[in-house]
Amino acid sequence: MNFKEIQDLIKLINKTNLSEFKLKDGEFEMTIRTDEYHKMKATPATPQVISVPTAMPPNYAPTPVGEPAAATTPATAAATKEAAPAPAEESTNYIEVKSPIVGTFYRSPSPEKPPYLKIGDTIAVGDVVCIVEAMKLFNEIESEISGKVVKILLEDSSPVEYDQPLFLVDPNG
Repeated sequence: MNFKEIQDLIKLINKTNLSEFKLKDGEFEMTIRTDEYHKMKATPATPQVISVPTAMPPNYAPTPVGEPAAATTPATAAATKEAAPAPAEESTNYIEVKSPIVGTFYRSPSPEKPPYLKIGDTIAVGDVVCIVEAMKLFNEIESEISGKVVKILLEDSSPVEYDQPLFLVDPNG
């Protein structure tokens, strides 16, 4: 199973009411548990082991549908607090480009090269917009939307959570 297939599977699971999903294909095993699973179990202080492929972080659990990602992690909540005053000034027509994985956000392919995007750049579906390093794997993140970049929400080399917004894009731009 390749990285793109895993991303698509995670998106599909997020759109359902599943509390747990297990997949076994030969030696490859993957278990994804949502917050609903932990609510149903109701066993406080019991560590949960989640088996994931090497391209995914060891403590990965997707956000259930209907709940914002900011409610699940302190790092994401802090990033949301910093961005909270800005939405009043910004148009509600902007679309967020979100991180499909947990890792470290990089704006350029290497320190000596220019960033993939600057504010005002126009992107198309499939354009590489950044890199997220996860477990020493550098994953190129491609845009799923077209438009004009109006805001870059993270600093270079910042930690990023699953489904955390990275960029704001004006689809009409």
